[in-house]
Amino acid sequence: MEPSLSPLADDPQGLRDALAARDARMVECALADFSSLARGKRVLRAEAEAGCRMPSVLLGMTLNGGSPTDLFGSVLPADYADLAMTPDLRTLAARPARAHETSVICEPGGSWYAPRYARTLGAHELSPRAALRHVLDGYRAAGLRATVAPELELFLVQRTEVDGRLHLQAPSHAAGSGAREFACEQYALERTTHFEAYFDALYAAAETLGIPLSGHLHEAALSQFEVNFAPGDALAQADAVWRFKRLAREIAVRHGFIASFAAKPFLDQPGTGMHWHFSVQRVDAQWPPLFATADGASTPQLHHFIAGVQRGAPAAMALFAPYDMSYARIELSDASPTHADWGDDDRHSALRVPASSAAARRVENRLPGGDASPYLVVASTLALGLQGLHDARAVPRGRAHAPPLPRTLPDALDALAGDDTLRRWLGAPLLDLFVALKRHEHAARGAAPDPRQWDLRHLLETA
Repeated sequence: MEPSLSPLADDPQGLRDALAARDARMVECALADFSSLARGKRVLRAEAEAGCRMPSVLLGMTLNGGSPTDLFGSVLPADYADLAMTPDLRTLAARPARAHETSVICEPGGSWYAPRYARTLGAHELSPRAALRHVLDGYRAAGLRATVAPELELFLVQRTEVDGRLHLQAPSHAAGSGAREFACEQYALERTTHFEAYFDALYAAAETLGIPLSGHLHEAALSQFEVNFAPGDALAQADAVWRFKRLAREIAVRHGFIASFAAKPFLDQPGTGMHWHFSVQRVDAQWPPLFATADGASTPQLHHFIAGVQRGAPAAMALFAPYDMSYARIELSDASPTHADWGDDDRHSALRVPASSAAARRVENRLPGGDASPYLVVASTLALGLQGLHDARAVPRGRAHAPPLPRTLPDALDALAGDDTLRRWLGAPLLDLFVALKRHEHAARGAAPDPRQWDLRHLLETA
């Protein structure tokens, strides 16, 4: 039986000791919902020690500020009752360039009766971060651990408004010089150095927050860059990407342009990816790597893991591509996969097995966009992979035998709503809430006079 989803343990004395050791005067309590936005508040140390709280309505908010009214009183409290913000002390870190200020990632705490499920619902059951912890509990129960490494693409852009319409272009990065990229300069070192001040600030802030950056480059689109992370623990890496997206946006604004993780800012350019490399190790074994033998041969377990992800990918696409704009990245692309296929060192496949040493044998999930929640991407991929290990299914090779992927958000949401594996591992309440919020956003976009302008207004700075 799978371990039950558990709330984050509260440690009031540990929090007091940690804040005292850091001489923290102000504490930022940050909560990760389904978007990339950090929601929360900054409070004085004494209030943080007493317990930071937020209204439960924030769990039912869409990215454009809407709320599906049918959620309140059925899944969420009708009276918008407060949530406890339970801090994970492992994530305490200094706020970059802010003396005596500390940031901590929290999960929602508290409970209420939810008529839709005819039971008391824990607030943590609606937390993407808690869902990832639950999946990792499943790996521990199986005597396994997962190591992950993300590659995250972003666009640096300037936005202008003409006659009420938003337009994007590459930023002029040297004040008054007029220097600007007008066509993709892939891997261009000179163009990359024009943004050294931005990336220097980004690396310094990332180091303060413990974000393990390992390098960056100019990617395959106009004013697009890729940032690489060193491999590490799955939960810590999801935390790092979640924090990084916010950090990249904040620092860009200070430099006079916008950093965007939206899936398809330019319709005539490649989109924004968030690729994740996954490897699995045995906890107690002389040869820990699960995906390859010591002499370099791939194991059946590698193929079982791939088969699990491949089978569940159509449903997981709603998590990998959570907005209507996300599907423009797939439809208008020469590199984003349209089927859940796999291949050895094939960058056109959804699931790629890179050429590597035996110890570094891994699976790269190339489906997620930069607009996805890192917690939900990692949780769903690992959950499907673990299910594949349990089922020991054979993996078919070639696109002809691979499941086709949904091409629209509504189709992906329908697939997600009916998927038993993800519902079991991530929890029915979390998936029901996610689907309701995404359908609400889809309806709002559809009602807009110009859906593309809706995308640019609501996703460019927040996806």
